[in-house]
Amino acid sequence: MINQIDRTNIPKHIAVIMDGNGRWAQKQGVKRIFGHQNAIEAVRSVTEGSAELGVGFLTLYAFSTENWERPKYEVDGLMTLLVNTIKDELPTLQENNISLATIGDTAGLPVKAQEKLKEAIDLTSSNTGMKLVLALNYSGKWDLVQAMNKIIQEGIAVTEPSDVDMHLSTWGMPDPDLLIRTSGEMRISNFLLWQLAYAELHFSEVLWPDFRKKDLYEAIISYQRRERRFGKTSDQVKA
Repeated sequence: MINQIDRTNIPKHIAVIMDGNGRWAQKQGVKRIFGHQNAIEAVRSVTEGSAELGVGFLTLYAFSTENWERPKYEVDGLMTLLVNTIKDELPTLQENNISLATIGDTAGLPVKAQEKLKEAIDLTSSNTGMKLVLALNYSGKWDLVQAMNKIIQEGIAVTEPSDVDMHLSTWGMPDPDLLIRTSGEMRISNFLLWQLAYAELHFSEVLWPDFRKKDLYEAIISYQRRERRFGKTSDQVKA
């Protein structure tokens, strides 16, 4: 399948809503947290696959502001998993020349998670390959609100979209070209609301713990078959 990919038309930025961990666990007859634990291989596979293809930015929706409403045992388990995963996957990031970054209100995360994130971000900061961005304690509405607050505090007039862009948590990154959501759900769930304005959307039936490179390739091939017009006519794009 990888041979069908046009290497001259790789998305610069892929965003992923990693959905279906709980349903995967239920199918296995185990607690939801086991679904999250088994999703690490999917993260590794998609990260490596994206880096190998030359994707510039990969943003993973790891924990939303709404996820705090989940059962406490699940939230606690997710935070522990986050800390352990950062520690375990750091060598893989280094080997693949990947730098780590975050978006979201990370100050709201447990101190241990904040410390591990900062350590990994600092240790990978000189890597020049793909940037892996973890959206943690993030929501699109939160991002817009914090941007508006900055704009108000600075007292500037908003006359262009770029005036908002520069105050978002994603400033310095291109907007996503492709959004992938797994598990068959067809919504964006308060993720990158401003930044996804012109993204191509790909919805996969595969539950996230089962998602692998071949599923990533399928999404990219689907993306490459589409004509991105950005408001223009088809004739204008082809001219």
